[in-house]
Amino acid sequence: MGSPAVQVSKRETSCTFVLGFARWISTHNERNCLPLSESHMIKILVVDDDPNIGELLKLHLSEAGFSVTTVADGARGLEMAKTGAYTLVVLDVMLPGRNGVEVCRELRRVGTAAKILMLTSRSDEVDKVLGLEIGADDYVTKPFSIREIVARVKALLRRDLVGQGESDSTVQVGSLSVDPRSRDVVVDGQKLTLTGTEFDLLFYLAKHSGRAFTREHLLQSVWGYTSSAYEHTVNTHINRLRSKIEHDPARPRFIQTVWGVGYKCVSKDEVSAH
Repeated sequence: MGSPAVQVSKRETSCTFVLGFARWISTHNERNCLPLSESHMIKILVVDDDPNIGELLKLHLSEAGFSVTTVADGARGLEMAKTGAYTLVVLDVMLPGRNGVEVCRELRRVGTAAKILMLTSRSDEVDKVLGLEIGADDYVTKPFSIREIVARVKALLRRDLVGQGESDSTVQVGSLSVDPRSRDVVVDGQKLTLTGTEFDLLFYLAKHSGRAFTREHLLQSVWGYTSSAYEHTVNTHINRLRSKIEHDPARPRFIQTVWGVGYKCVSKDEVSAH
């Protein structure tokens, strides 16, 4: 008797082909790899209940030089991310246990500094904005290109590594100190804890103190977005920043609103005049 026939669905056949082809491509293409000195020891946690997506992301991010761990449950992902062992979390919105929005919100509530890249099957702009407003650093909608995901991850992590260069030194604006090398923020002698994007936004404004920027400009420079649909997300991050660095967020000393334009970090002279 011959071997029993095995039926394979079109979806399974497609996924098998994609995974096999992806492995072949990854072994023949190293152009997307970060220099070892930058990516070495950087740990990424992928939280997605689709095993095919998890496998693809682990494969390509590992080939790019990162240490990647995958988990399929929201509650378990939250537990692992809370350890602080990961520099970046790739987080699906639709998860068993606890959904991605809940996980992201809880991670920010407890002060986890890891960058968060959220994935979703939804195309609704409201869902994208919600993800960013609760503390996600970037947002990608399924179906997506693996190349796009790898590029987004690298963009987020390169901002973390900007302090290794020689061109950026500590910025001092009155009692506010922002160090891009250690990514430390100190106000009135007290060290503060910011998320990755909060730090990037503050450093950008402080580095260009005295200059006002539109919300659209800040989105392009800090988040990498070009759509004006996300402009009010800047407002949310500004409010979060003020709640951390200002004694009275309603009367900010450092990050001020420029009506009709956007926001600015006050200059050293303006701080002295306060």
